[in-house]
Amino acid sequence: MLAKGMFEVKLEPQASAPSLVKTGLGRMTIDKVYEGDLVAHSLGEMLAFRTATDGSAGYVALERVSGNLHGRHGSFVLQHDGSMERGHAGLSVRVVPDSGTEELAGLRGSMTIEIEGGQHFYAFEYTVS
Repeated sequence: MLAKGMFEVKLEPQASAPSLVKTGLGRMTIDKVYEGDLVAHSLGEMLAFRTATDGSAGYVALERVSGNLHGRHGSFVLQHDGSMERGHAGLSVRVVPDSGTEELAGLRGSMTIEIEGGQHFYAFEYTVS
């Protein structure tokens, strides 16, 4: 199955743990609202690092998504692994195995994200067993 739509995201910087302050790692909360084939709200956390080289950075994040996917109600967790190397982006967003609940139990899949004109779009390829 393929779900498509848009989402709005709010990222809020958070204080890092005292042991991480000197590492240069930044922490943010994620608050998203999905529209389209996935009508949902998600909350999560991101850990990121920006290098001294312009356009190079990396991040990891987890977000718990709750709502309806093509009319199926439940929640699941998405795991992000993103990097930029001198402006060239790479991103993997996958469903955490066995994280689906209710009508989304058995959910597997991956999501692509594109940003055009300041708007965020997703394409979510998935199966539910």
